[in-house]
Amino acid sequence: MIDGYGGPEVLRLAEVPEPAPGPAQVRIRVHTAGVNPVDVKQRGGYFSAIAQAQFPLRLGNEYAGVVDQLGDGVEGIAVGDEVLGSATGQCYADWVVIEAADTVAKPASMGWDVAGGIATVGQTAYTALKQIGGVKDGDTLLVHAAAGGVGTMAVQIARLWGATVIGTASERNHDYLRSLGAIPVAYGPGLVERVRKIAPQGLDAALDAIGGDATAASLELVAGLDRIGTTIDTEGAEKYGFHRVGGRTTPGLRQVVEWYRTGAVTIPSVTVYPLDHVAAAHRHVEAGHTQGKVVLQVR
Repeated sequence: MIDGYGGPEVLRLAEVPEPAPGPAQVRIRVHTAGVNPVDVKQRGGYFSAIAQAQFPLRLGNEYAGVVDQLGDGVEGIAVGDEVLGSATGQCYADWVVIEAADTVAKPASMGWDVAGGIATVGQTAYTALKQIGGVKDGDTLLVHAAAGGVGTMAVQIARLWGATVIGTASERNHDYLRSLGAIPVAYGPGLVERVRKIAPQGLDAALDAIGGDATAASLELVAGLDRIGTTIDTEGAEKYGFHRVGGRTTPGLRQVVEWYRTGAVTIPSVTVYPLDHVAAAHRHVEAGHTQGKVVLQVR
């Protein structure tokens, strides 16, 4: 939990009453919980101008674990089922209570590390690509921060849908991007020119998961504002008129999990921290240049 905004040092462990599921809900014993850039921003007060938090505040928006209690009226799910999914601001914990209909079955082939980190990036990438025109066969897509969690999934989903993908990343992550099927390009000064050399015919769409200079590059490289999306640059989206993208979709997450089960997508890089090292996990994400996902081991 946190008792106020600040750096990673404000995170603390706390003992709280065990939750109980209500009607149509299940309680899940959490094994792993993902750490995402939005958690870091919330901890630091990035959203305080929009809505002041009620402290003490728990963080964490994705989980994987085992169902251990059922609320009244729950059907189609049983105690002992392994599940994953999303839950706003409660997943850095031993238990979470979730609407039963929003849980997604964890494939037996999926490790707990991946399961705890796939919900947010899977849903965000799937939804974002739909929101910028449904990337399709023959499109050329630019993904900013392609080696991060959302980028990792966006590259693979876009490739499944037939697009050519160019991904920005630091040089040390270029082999990683190639393994996902993307054409890597270094970000920083000269990005527009480097992309034009790779795709002289132009780009059809761009997805930004980093903000900053990515906005200017996307606007210069993509003709239609309806084919540009950002998961993070709200100010730029409002100023220039392109899409602020992302969001949750349980059917979309089920599709991503099914793709994982069949080997069509993966998260090849996951860094795991124990729950009591949550501050170190936040520092890792906050430093940027994360490859794949960062996950907390709760149990």
